[in-house]
Amino acid sequence: DFAGAFTQPLISTRNESYSALPAALPGIQSPTIGVPSRLYYTRTASKPLAGVRTGIKDIYDVAGVKTSDGNRAWYGFYPPATANSVPVQRLIDAGAILVGKMKTSQFANGERATVDWVDYHSPFNPRGDGYQDPSSSSSGAGAAAATYAWLDLTLGSDTGGSIRGPSQVQGLFGNRPSYGLVELTGVMPLAPELDTAGFLCRDPTVWKAAGVALYADLPFYNTYPQMLQTLNFPTNASAEADSAALSFLSKLQAFLNATATTALNLTTSWAASKPAGAPATLAGLLNTTYPTLVTKQQTRLVRDPFYAAYAAVFDGRLPFIDPVPLVRWAYGDTLPESALTEAQNNKTIFKDWFNSNVLLNDSTTCSESLIVYTAGSDTDYRNEYNQPPTVPFGFGTSRISVFAEVPDVVVPVGQASYVSTVTNHTEVLPVTVNLMAAKGCDGMVSSSILALIPSKTLEFPV
Repeated sequence: DFAGAFTQPLISTRNESYSALPAALPGIQSPTIGVPSRLYYTRTASKPLAGVRTGIKDIYDVAGVKTSDGNRAWYGFYPPATANSVPVQRLIDAGAILVGKMKTSQFANGERATVDWVDYHSPFNPRGDGYQDPSSSSSGAGAAAATYAWLDLTLGSDTGGSIRGPSQVQGLFGNRPSYGLVELTGVMPLAPELDTAGFLCRDPTVWKAAGVALYADLPFYNTYPQMLQTLNFPTNASAEADSAALSFLSKLQAFLNATATTALNLTTSWAASKPAGAPATLAGLLNTTYPTLVTKQQTRLVRDPFYAAYAAVFDGRLPFIDPVPLVRWAYGDTLPESALTEAQNNKTIFKDWFNSNVLLNDSTTCSESLIVYTAGSDTDYRNEYNQPPTVPFGFGTSRISVFAEVPDVVVPVGQASYVSTVTNHTEVLPVTVNLMAAKGCDGMVSSSILALIPSKTLEFPV
């Protein structure tokens, strides 16, 4: 694991649990991962993931193995899990082969590679010059999926962007699913109202099969929306990344026989149709909603029980915590308990409005339209110092699906060149586009992505 993506390799034991693989190859801070041959496995209807080599973000419990949550003290303090988390068990039942647990930024809070990662070293993003930030919090899942051809699938989590960010910067298929598709028992929470389980991988066929296994009874469609809404999308091809995004949009329009493509402006839409009594702007409604939910919930569900148990054993001492969680938790401590209820209500106000006015369900195509947006393709060097961590205030494009509970999928569509300050050479970074659909339309989105491949609207790997 020269990318530093894994916390520990896994091997299945005879009692239906797992243990650390007792093997090592030469390497510095590089765990040795045991990779079984795919020839031993045959995929069937009941085992759609047979032989699929899978990495698990280290916030999910795996029976027989300790969970770290990205924190050394947590890993050392708590015993191994006695049962698999619900998402992990579903993957195992579908035939997935667990090969290791993967690094997460601490307690799944967003951290940057340069200075925020203290307990463990941030994984390496293989794209470009190899020294771009891997994004977080599913950092190990993204880095490994992008680096290793021998790894088929990684299980991550997305609360505020923790799957989509690593997928965007490393050119992967990644999904934040509709909220509530799978129970998260045995998974460390950030905010239960926002937490979701999803995948990062290179092959959309594997990604769809994993979705079938994880999201039970998910409906699939072979008829797709003919209306597109673009959001903060480039309008001209003056930059290489913009050209790749616009080229994909043009091919997508042709594939769907799109009858309309409109530029979505949430600011004007909200002003025209907002609920009675709601704030005049979305920023006024949602500026503090995300930080309130993640800080009030994680301090209550994770920090406080951990601190109390740790202090009881170690004479009142506190465990070490990285700067980012500390800053966020401290903000939560300043808020009254009523702030949590207000944040939950504000999320519901936005969700109900958005799903009734912007992204509606359809009986034939599941979703009346698709929203298309892009995160761009900018450098983010991991060797540049940044400002100290701050509270994640604000509302932007990446928070829409978080509050609206709709599926939001990253699709790699090309690459863009830049001159690296590390290598002093021209390198390339991935260009991705995101597709959002109405709630519950995850199956339609994954089916449409696979349908794009024969027409060469989408080619992979990118």
